[in-house]
Amino acid sequence: MKHTRQSHCHHCGAGITDSTSERPAKVPLWEKTDGTPRPLGVTWLEHDQQYNFALYAGDAATVTLQLYQKHELRVPCISVTLDPLLNKSGPIWHCRVPISEAGDAEYYAYQIDGPVDGAVLQWHAFDPEKVLLDPYARSVFFPECFNREAARSRGSNAGRAPLGRLDICRCSFDWTGEQRIRHGSDLVIYEMHVRGFTRHPSSDVVANNRGTFAGVVEKIAYLKELGITAVELMPVFQFDPEDNNYWGYMPLNFFSPNHAYSSHQSSCEQHGQFREMVRELHAAGIEVILDVVFNHTCEGDHRGPTYCYRGIDNDVYYVASGDSAFPYANYSGTGNTLDTAHPIVRSLIVDSLRYWVREMHVDGFRFDLASVFSRDSEGKISLQQPPLFDQIASDPELADIRLIAEPWDAAGLYQLGSSFPGQTWMQWNGRYRDTLQRFVRGDAGMVSDLMTRLYGSCDLFPDHPSRSFRPFQSINYITSHDGFTLYDLVSFNDKHNGANGHKNADGPIEYGCNSGWEGDINAPQHVLDVRKRQIKNFCCLLMLSAGTPMFRMGDEYMQTQGGNNNPYNQDNETTWLDWRRLKENEEVFSFFKRMIAFRKSHTSLGRSTFWRDDIRWFGAQSPEVDLSAESRTLAYHLRAGSSSERNLYVMINGSGEQRAFNLRMVAAIGWLRAIDTSLPSPLDVESGDDRGAFHATAYQVNPHSIVVMEDTELATHMYR
Repeated sequence: MKHTRQSHCHHCGAGITDSTSERPAKVPLWEKTDGTPRPLGVTWLEHDQQYNFALYAGDAATVTLQLYQKHELRVPCISVTLDPLLNKSGPIWHCRVPISEAGDAEYYAYQIDGPVDGAVLQWHAFDPEKVLLDPYARSVFFPECFNREAARSRGSNAGRAPLGRLDICRCSFDWTGEQRIRHGSDLVIYEMHVRGFTRHPSSDVVANNRGTFAGVVEKIAYLKELGITAVELMPVFQFDPEDNNYWGYMPLNFFSPNHAYSSHQSSCEQHGQFREMVRELHAAGIEVILDVVFNHTCEGDHRGPTYCYRGIDNDVYYVASGDSAFPYANYSGTGNTLDTAHPIVRSLIVDSLRYWVREMHVDGFRFDLASVFSRDSEGKISLQQPPLFDQIASDPELADIRLIAEPWDAAGLYQLGSSFPGQTWMQWNGRYRDTLQRFVRGDAGMVSDLMTRLYGSCDLFPDHPSRSFRPFQSINYITSHDGFTLYDLVSFNDKHNGANGHKNADGPIEYGCNSGWEGDINAPQHVLDVRKRQIKNFCCLLMLSAGTPMFRMGDEYMQTQGGNNNPYNQDNETTWLDWRRLKENEEVFSFFKRMIAFRKSHTSLGRSTFWRDDIRWFGAQSPEVDLSAESRTLAYHLRAGSSSERNLYVMINGSGEQRAFNLRMVAAIGWLRAIDTSLPSPLDVESGDDRGAFHATAYQVNPHSIVVMEDTELATHMYR
C-alpha cells in the first residue's frame, strides 16, 4: 500500500482541494480517531490526510466499513468494525481512516446487522451478508461482475455489488466566466433524454461521445438555432443498469451522475463532463433543469434487491403498507415509496438538491410524482403544508432555483394547481395537455376549456389577489416522454406497445387522431399533409398560450416511436432521435424555430401576470363566442404588453371546413399576416414590415388551421 500524501488526483493529476476548508482551526483530538457525524457520506480531510465516514443507521446493531482495492473487489483490503461507544453519535455511525491505512483503496461500502436491542422501530430488513452502498456516495462504481440478482437472493453479493468511490472528484473545475441565468417571458423548455438525444449514429456526434453529456455539448449549436432557453434533462442520477429502465426513473443514488452518460468512467470525468455540459449550456443562454426522482428507489418491493436503503434502515427510508404479503406501500407505482416525511429522508433530499446546485451549478429541478411529498410516514395525505415543501422553500441555497412539480402520484392523488402544497412552484399542467389534444383532434364542446388553457389555466392557478398565482406557473405541454411523440399523436389512434413486454396494456390513455390512416406504412399524401398541419397547430397554440411552453426532444422534426407511448425500457432506435428526420422534415423544424422566435418577440404572450382586460374573445363572425358542443372556432384579440410590440388577432379553425373570420371585431388601420399554419414554408410564419397589409373585412381560414394577424401600428399603451 502507498503511504504518501494524497495531494493530487491520480486520474487527472489536478490538485485535490480540502472539502472542509471552513473547519475550525482547533478541534477536539478525539475527532481524529472517532470521526464526526457530519457531514454524512465520505469526506476527504486534506489537512489531516484522513477520510471521515458518516452513516445514518439508527437501528443497526453492528456497522462494518469495508475498503476495497481496484483489483480485489470481493475481499476488502481493510475492514473497520465500528464501536457504538466511540463511533456512534445518536443514530449516526462515524469513523476516521488515515490515508496511511487506506493506501490504494479506491472503493468503499458497509455491512450492517440489526436491529439493536431496544430499537423503537420494528420494520427491518437487515442482512449482514449484503454489501451496502452509502446513500451519500458521490460516485458509484459497478464491478465487472455486478449482478442485480445477487442483491435479491440470499447470501453474500460481495464482488457483485455497487460500491462508493473513495476517489470522488475533488479536483477544481474552471467555472470562469460562467453566468447563472433564469429566463422570464422567453422561457421555452426542451425535455431531453441525455442518451437518446445523440445515441443514434445519425447525430453526427463523435462516436465515443454519443449518448453522453459530451454529446449534448456537441449539439448546443443546434439547440441555439432552435431557440429553446432551457433543457429539462430526464433523470441523470445513477440508476441500476440491470433494472431494464432506459428512462432512468429507478434511482439508486441521489448524488452521483449516471456512469453511462460519461464517455470515460473515472469519477473525475463523470463529474467534469457534466459540469462542462452545464457551463457550455449556460454560455449559450440555456438553463439546465434536472428531472429528479425522490419518491422511490430501484430497490422495489420485498422481492427487489438490497443495495442500500433497505439494508441500512428500512423503517426510516420506506413507507410501510401494513400488509404482510406486500409490506411496502406503493404510491409511486414502482414497488416502494420513500418516507419523505421522515427527517433523515428530507435531509437526504435537500442535501442532494444543494449538492447539484452548489457543485454542479444546475438551475432547477422537476420533481417526479411530487404529490408523494404530501403523504406522511403512514402514507396518509397531510392537508397542511408538508414538512419537505417548507424545508426546500426555506433553504437559502435553493431560494433562486426553479422548482417544477409533477403534481400527482401513482395512487390517484391529483393536486394540480392551487391544491398543490408548493404554492410558488411551477407545475406540469396535465389539463392543458388533455384539452389541446382533444380540441385539435376535433372533440365536441372544447372551446370553453380551450379559452381557459390559452389564458393560463386560471381555474387551476387562480387569477385573484387572494391567491396571487401567476400564469407562468403552468408548464404547458402537449407531449412529454410519458406518452406519444407529437408526430405519433397525429399518426396513431391506438398505442403500439407490444415491444415493452406488457401485452400492450401499459402506457397512458391519450387523445390521438391518425387522420384516417393508422401509422406510416402506405399512408396517402393527403393524410401526411393533414398530419403536418396538425403538428403546426399544436406548436402554434403552445407558443401562443399564457404560461410556460415545454415540448419533448424531436417533436420539432416529427420524431416517431412507431406508436409506442411508453418505451421506458427501449434503449434502441425506438427512443433514440433519428437525426435524418431533421432533413426530411425541414419545414416543420423551421416552423418550430420561427414560432419560438415569434413568442420571444411578443413578450406579452409570456408576461408574468394574467392578460385580464388586455384580451377580448370572439366568435368567427360574431362578437359572442360560440360555446356550443358543435363549435370548433374561436378568435381573440390580445393587446400588446409594450409600445414596442403589435396587437395580435388570433383565428382558430378546428373544423374540417374553411371558415370566414371577421376582421372588423376590433378597430385597426390594417393587419399584417404573421402566421397561417395551412401555408407552406416560409409563408406559414412571416415577419418584417415588407409584408402587404390586409384591409379586407374577413379572412378565409382553411380547415384545421390557425391564423395570427399583427396590427400594422405598434401598440401605444402599457398593459395593467
